[in-house]
Amino acid sequence: MVFRTSWDTVFRSVEMAVAWGRANMDMTEITAIGVDEIAWQRGHKYLTLVYQINEGAKRLLWIGESRKAETLQRFFSWLGKERSELLQFVASDMWKPYLQVIAEKAPDALNVLDRFHIMAHMSKAIDEVRAGEVKQLKADGYEPILKHSRWCLLKRPENLTASQEVKLADLVRYNLRAVRSYLLKEDFQGFWEYVSPYWAGQFLDRWCTRAMRSQIDPMKRVAGMLRRHRELILNWFHAHGTVSSGSVEGMNLKAKRTTRKAFGFRTFKGVETALYHTLGKLPEPEFTHRFC
Repeated sequence: MVFRTSWDTVFRSVEMAVAWGRANMDMTEITAIGVDEIAWQRGHKYLTLVYQINEGAKRLLWIGESRKAETLQRFFSWLGKERSELLQFVASDMWKPYLQVIAEKAPDALNVLDRFHIMAHMSKAIDEVRAGEVKQLKADGYEPILKHSRWCLLKRPENLTASQEVKLADLVRYNLRAVRSYLLKEDFQGFWEYVSPYWAGQFLDRWCTRAMRSQIDPMKRVAGMLRRHRELILNWFHAHGTVSSGSVEGMNLKAKRTTRKAFGFRTFKGVETALYHTLGKLPEPEFTHRFC
């Protein structure tokens, strides 16, 4: 005879396995963590995710509902004071509540700002410039030269298709604000090639001055943001590249796919269980349940 289990029974079994795994997970040698958030449900609801990003030991450590200072404080309470003091690196974006909590709870750790998010701010600024310029050109009766140009300006040159390369080559002949913004972004890529924090800082200062003089408001806002976070941005070089945000972004993509697949679990508890099961690399229980 074949017995079919209900989804509720399956979920309870997974929940029990996750609870056992969380209670018996190895908490030693956690010296590098990455903090990020992903959108969950509609209405600007977020989950705060904390990953262990030690070389050779990358996994989801903790999940919190919302992205407030109190949320990250709960993580450090869970981690404990002694383990928090052992942290050497914390990778994060520039979300102010996160930065404040990290400075308070892990003052001896090097807070490395996420390279991906810095470049994402620039891409967002370029998109804003391009959209505004498209409307302005149309209103002024000019040829819609920027039409279908979005990905030409947002992609790295090496990732462009053949047709996008042709389009970009055509665009750079015009003195458009969107093109000048794109050139500023591409010039900034040279920042990550430095080794010395001092010379990287010199480059950053010169770039910010150029961006402020561009008279392109979205790029000026990016420059102001970089100036305000100058010290933390340069920590990327003090870490000597030992902390990579690439692993955080990779796990975030998996987390987003998991939350989409777990759409049937509308509660935080359901999504939390699905994420720990998928990304937590938890030890398996000593007992298993088999259904047939």
